[in-house]
Amino acid sequence: MAEILVPIAGESIKIGQFLKLASAVATGGEAKELIAAGEVTVNESVCQTRGEKIVPGDRVRVADAVFVVGEAGDEDDFFDEATADDDFDPEMWRNL
Repeated sequence: MAEILVPIAGESIKIGQFLKLASAVATGGEAKELIAAGEVTVNESVCQTRGEKIVPGDRVRVADAVFVVGEAGDEDDFFDEATADDDFDPEMWRNL
């Protein structure tokens, strides 16, 4: 079973938010139901509350999917050299 790396922005994230970020669930209510049913594990331990915090390196299992909490790196930053020095003036376009 392949593990899916899901980077997070901060030092930790609540499990309910992580499940939405990883697209394991569509809503917080769905996450709550899965957790209440005991279908979510963190590092092989059944998750008890959707407010439980997880950190980079933790492994989250939902059904047959395994997600690894990762750290957000520099690859998330986007720098476009073609438009970096284009002298764009937002004030010029404000009142159009």
